[in-house]
Amino acid sequence: MKTTASLMFSSIILCVAVIFILLLYMRSQALPVSKMGPATEMYDIHGEVIETLNDGKNMQPVPLADISPDLIHATLAIEDRNFYHHYGFDLRGIARAAVVNLQHMAKVQGAGTITQQLARNLYLSHERTWSRKVKETYYAVQMELHMTKDQILEEYLNQIYYGHSTYGIEAASKLFFGKDAKDLTLAESAMLAGIPKGPRYYSPYYDLKSSKDRQETVLQTMVATGDITQQQADQAAKEPLNILPLEPKKPAIAGYFRDYVRSTATELLGIDEDQFDDSGLKIYTTLDAAAQKIAEETVSSQLSGYNDLQAALVAVDPRSGYVKAMVGGRNYNENQFNRALSNTRQPGSSFKPIMYVTALQQKQYTPLTQFKSEPTTFTYDSGRKTYTPSNFDNKYYDWIDLRQAIAKSDNIFAVHTILDVGPDNVIAMARKMGINSPMQPLPSLALGTFPVSPYEMASAFGIFANQGLRVEPTVIVRIEDSRGKILYEANPAKEQVIEPPYTYVMTQLMESVFENGGTGSRVSSVLKRPVAGKTGTTDTDAWLVGYTPELSTAVWVGYDKGRQINAVESHLAAPIFAEFTEKALESVPPKLFPIPDGVANVYIDPATGKLANSDCPNSRMEAFVEGTQPTAYCTEQKQDSAKPAKPKGNGTWWEDLKRWWND
Repeated sequence: MKTTASLMFSSIILCVAVIFILLLYMRSQALPVSKMGPATEMYDIHGEVIETLNDGKNMQPVPLADISPDLIHATLAIEDRNFYHHYGFDLRGIARAAVVNLQHMAKVQGAGTITQQLARNLYLSHERTWSRKVKETYYAVQMELHMTKDQILEEYLNQIYYGHSTYGIEAASKLFFGKDAKDLTLAESAMLAGIPKGPRYYSPYYDLKSSKDRQETVLQTMVATGDITQQQADQAAKEPLNILPLEPKKPAIAGYFRDYVRSTATELLGIDEDQFDDSGLKIYTTLDAAAQKIAEETVSSQLSGYNDLQAALVAVDPRSGYVKAMVGGRNYNENQFNRALSNTRQPGSSFKPIMYVTALQQKQYTPLTQFKSEPTTFTYDSGRKTYTPSNFDNKYYDWIDLRQAIAKSDNIFAVHTILDVGPDNVIAMARKMGINSPMQPLPSLALGTFPVSPYEMASAFGIFANQGLRVEPTVIVRIEDSRGKILYEANPAKEQVIEPPYTYVMTQLMESVFENGGTGSRVSSVLKRPVAGKTGTTDTDAWLVGYTPELSTAVWVGYDKGRQINAVESHLAAPIFAEFTEKALESVPPKLFPIPDGVANVYIDPATGKLANSDCPNSRMEAFVEGTQPTAYCTEQKQDSAKPAKPKGNGTWWEDLKRWWND
């Protein structure tokens, strides 16, 4: 007897020692890497979610303190009433379930704890095998050693599946009731707590009666656990539930932009794309969802009826460098190639302003600089080579000034300019303005024969809008991890690449593109605000790159395989630009481009290029970099320069407003 007792005592001591050592080992080992990481989310500039990057899973983690106590009690009552009194598995629960199942000769009741369910969801598959069950129990105990009960419960409530691609109580609460989890009533809590048992059976969207029956079961269980009274249960069961209609999935917007953000973020963080989706990151982007929707709808409507014709649009806020909208093609679902980033298309004449601003700075060109528009053969490379450009439809204009050359997109004037300035200097200016596409110092550079991307063009023209200050284009404002720690925060580089007076003069010149006789005049009736820009057309490409003080936008239209565009298709870039600009800035009052120091606005006589007086009635107001304006009058009769002859209106309200403003 004594020997038996001693043996039993030794066995108990040995078992306790083994268990103690096992627990120490389990505590020393890190938990496995979760197979179900929190979803990475992407937000627009206003903090609205534009994508959840986790196989379409809707998941919005919240702390336990932000979950209704009724929901917590309901979940514990129906799923694991002994949660706070076991160590990962519940022996009493196993015994109780075994008795019930034997009585019914079927598996009526499960014995898995909340910790075991969480372990299964995080680390294991849902296969019905003994080995999986053993692993599940092992990981459950390990979790209990590593985490507090509240941490386990919080994790569980943020991971559990409620059907309809919805994970976690916050997302479920918003899906079913349109409210935060902290605001759930007892009735709503009981309804939601019953769903995870079988979302296909207990979701009110599938079977409202079964869902209500399950709700009552949860309420009665809460009565049994003492969480509520029978009266509270009866009242909750009778309470009408305002279950929101199940909305169809909204078509994803900004597909091309989202792809670019993904590639940019993975490069910034140095992670793989599969890690990116399941890292629980929060990516705060520069996208304006409203502007993006307008951009997509505008491209779609303007290209309607033109099979296979493609388009790209990039809109940048020149003040911040933030990319507000990006369209890389007419239909992202059909083709994911992002033409907005592709530097394979020739910009044509839309490249000329970069050359002309170089001439303003280096050669002191002015709006009155003249060349003769006529068929011309140019020599270059010390006379060893020749180049013979031509104008569109072989139209020539005799002697024209810089304003007319820009408005009419004269190629002869452009080649005169680049040979005068030097192609290398133009390339240097393009590089300073953020254009990194390959270029060669040839006369044809003046006509935009070297491909660039719409992204580069939108950013470069933003410099004109921002008084010569280049702000590095940006698509990501910041990146946070799942705990809110900032992993990356944008700090766009800023550089004054052009002096403000030169960009202002270029802006005034490019406004003429949308006036009578300009290549963009066909959309002047659409534009209700001061806008500057430049068209560009090649055999295969149509462009319009333009800007207001708040938005710089590049639009390209063409075919993917080098197919030529016809005369009608070549005019589509302008209406896309005009419609997008007006709709995107609908809530923004029209604004004149600010006049910087160092600018002289004077009235000149176009016929003579001299200052206007009363003998020169067809005068126009022109902006000059201070010191380059004419000083002689059009006739010998001088006039007080403070009171120049008033020109006639040209039919555009903002030109008349500018005259009034400067007077």
